[in-house]
This record gives sequence, C-alpha cells and structure tokens, in this order.
Amino acid sequence: MQDSSRYDVVIIGGGAAGLSAAVALGRSLRTTAVIDSGSPRNAPAAGVHNFLSRDGVPPLELVASGRAEAASYGSVLIDAEAVRVEKDPAGFTVTLQDGGCLSGRRLLVTTGLSDELPDVEGLAAHWGSGVIHCPYCHGYEARGQAIGVLATGPMAMHQVQMFRQLSDDVTLFLHTGPELTDDEWELLAALSVRVVDGRVASVQGPAGALSGVQLEDGSGFPLDALVVAPRFAARSALLESLGVRISEHPMGIGYSAEVDPQGRTSVPGVWAAGNVADPVAQVMASSAAGLGAGAAINGDLIAEDAAAAVAARRAAGGESGRDGASTAGQNESIGQKSGAHS
Repeated sequence: MQDSSRYDVVIIGGGAAGLSAAVALGRSLRTTAVIDSGSPRNAPAAGVHNFLSRDGVPPLELVASGRAEAASYGSVLIDAEAVRVEKDPAGFTVTLQDGGCLSGRRLLVTTGLSDELPDVEGLAAHWGSGVIHCPYCHGYEARGQAIGVLATGPMAMHQVQMFRQLSDDVTLFLHTGPELTDDEWELLAALSVRVVDGRVASVQGPAGALSGVQLEDGSGFPLDALVVAPRFAARSALLESLGVRISEHPMGIGYSAEVDPQGRTSVPGVWAAGNVADPVAQVMASSAAGLGAGAAINGDLIAEDAAAAVAARRAAGGESGRDGASTAGQNESIGQKSGAHS
C-alpha cells in the first residue's frame, strides 16, 4: 500500500475506540483513515460483555460491524501496522511497515494495551478462557465454580473479594504475593476463603479446558477458573516517540498515556483513547472515549478552519467587524419591500 493521501484525521488502532471516533468524525464530514494491525487485545475472549444491546457478541464480530459503519461514513480502512509517526508542518506523517505513508492534520492513537501475564507454565494458553482477571468481563461465566486467585501483588485481596461475590468456592494461592496482614487473614476466614501457601508451578489441562493448578511441591488443586492480575502495558511506543507523557496507574497495575477528559494528550494535535489511555476501561467505556475524542478533534479542526478563513479574508482586504459581515438576507428583504412599492 503506497498511500500518500492527506486526511483530516489519522487514527492508529481499529478497535472500539478508534472505530467509534471514525464514525463520529465521518458524520461530521471529516476525512479519516483508520490503520489497524489486526491484533485486538480481546481476541481470545468468547464474547464482549457489559456492552448494552450487544452483550456476548464475539469481539471480532463487533469489530467487523464497527468497520462497516466507519466505512459507510467514508473512513478509509487500512490493514497495516504503523511503525513511525513524525510531526510535519501541516500535522503528522505516519509510516507503515510496508513503507507506505499517509498524513493527517490531527492524530488519534487507540492502540490499546498488552497484558503481561504471570510467568507460570501453561497459564498463557488458557488466557481469556479458564484464566481470567476481570469479574465484570468473565465473572458471571465462572459463577458458582471452583475459582482460584493467584497472588502476585496487592490486587489479590481485592480480586478474592470480587470473585467471592460470584462463588462460595474460592481459593487464594499465595504464590509470589505479599505477606498477608492479620486483618487480611481474618477477612479470608470470615469469607470462608481457603488459602494455599507455596508457588504455583503450572496450570493444568488442555488449552481452553483448564482443570487445575500444580504447585512446585507436586500437589495439585482442581479448579474451573484461575484469576490473575496481569500488568497492563500500554502500546504507547508511537505516542512516546512524539513526546506524549506516559505515567504509571495509581493502583500500580501498569502504565498509560496521560490525557484530559476529551482524550487530548500533552502534545498539540495528538489525542489518545481506549486502553492506551485508560487501562481499566471495558469495551463500552473505550467506545465512549473514542466518541468523545472524535468530537473533540472535530471541534479543534472547526476552530482552526474558522481562524484560517478569517486570516484569508483579511489577507484579501476584506472588511472586519460588523461592516464586513454578510447582510444578504437583510438586503433581499429591503429589495422585496422596494419592489412592492414600485
């Protein structure tokens, strides 16, 4: 693909956030290009949940519908990976892996994040099925089952309580987590949560059919689901190359791009939305963030276009102030009245 076209907005990332922005921008008659490498974070999941009216829809089906909607409003969909972004006098130039390039007046990055999983044999093969992390994304499907929580950090106690709401059969595996306080031990006892000391060596069962975990000492524990706390690593390399500020999440769960409520970053002309800016946002929240960013970008372009029109008029010698405003409607009315009396 050798595309040197210039767009109003180039969107890097074709998930819920990027496509929602493309729809909003397309409905405002903005030219947009959406670049996507085809590696959505939620691809291993069977369905998207808590998305009103589309609960349970397969992730790739949701993306396909969003792509069709964006295309219907004129967005150009480019299946490629963006490898470099550079500031240019009129905006930004994006270079693709195959050497092609395109440019835009504004840039929106919605590249999401990567889940850095605990280093336990067999765990990654079950990610998104038997190995889960979010009670709102997957908890209902694990309700009433034997659920294990793998402690690797301070989030473990929070996860225990969240999943205890969904099942009476919850086991906390201390693994590499921090030492429990007396209050935490008391809470676990009050909630009837079993506690297993020792490191987990492996996750058992064929991919997609988790059956339990095995400790380093060889002891095994049957489970239907294992809860982990991945570290959320924003796919922020392109943003960082432009100087966008990146910061650690207050809960210590990962890092993301710093944005204002409308998705504006620390670099003029650059916006970010979705998980690259909010690591805990679910699909519906990411979609809403993309919509908000798209509207904000359109507003920013409107202001720039209006300022350019004023500057051009002044350069051409046009009058300023009220005397320079169009009075065609007023003149037409006067002319009609004059004609009536002639």
